[in-house]
Amino acid sequence: MSNPPATPTRSKRVGAQLTPDAIIEASLRIAARGSADAFTVRRIGEELGADPTAIYRHFRDKDELLLSVADRTLGEVLESIPDGLDWKGRLRALADGSLTVALKYPVVASTMASRTTRRPNEFRVVELILGAVIEAGLDGADAAVHYRMVGDSLLAYVGQRAAYLLFDPDVRAGDESSWSREYQRVDTAGFPHITRMRTRLAEVTHDQIFHARVEALITAIERRAEAVRGG
Repeated sequence: MSNPPATPTRSKRVGAQLTPDAIIEASLRIAARGSADAFTVRRIGEELGADPTAIYRHFRDKDELLLSVADRTLGEVLESIPDGLDWKGRLRALADGSLTVALKYPVVASTMASRTTRRPNEFRVVELILGAVIEAGLDGADAAVHYRMVGDSLLAYVGQRAAYLLFDPDVRAGDESSWSREYQRVDTAGFPHITRMRTRLAEVTHDQIFHARVEALITAIERRAEAVRGG
């Protein structure tokens, strides 16, 4: 008696077996490995073991996927912020969380530096920043302007840091050594200020720059609130 023919097995999952969450998580895994192709359907299909075209059954196009993935990363940022902080503490925690998540998913953060997700977690971030500047004493146009100042400044800085991680290591090494090499050899007559500060310039760290920027934002909000209260 012969055995019945074996049932063929599928090497690729069909679109109906995928979910938006599974696709987002796959994109995040790729992004966390430092890959610049986290939003190509081919790469995501390989990650999921699925037909790449099945992704379009859940997302209209790659841009919709990018915005959904980016909003998920904003959720990670929000989850890192402790309860019970005052307005300054909330802004500092938002800044720290934004940088941490940006460096975890550099391709997402670098791409989103000039974008808006228009999704729930972004709304929560906007609410957090607005709440902070209002608690500081601003309202109306002042609150709106200073919210944008904080949001855009954080996006720009963490996006810049994230984009840098996507460069070839040799390119990064050349840039990073410039303060201890090329800037140390500039013409002293032509560049007297660089000459005087070149040792200090070589000692500055990314963390020092980041925290100085965050504190400058907080100081700007405080000074404007004091001016408003003073009439």
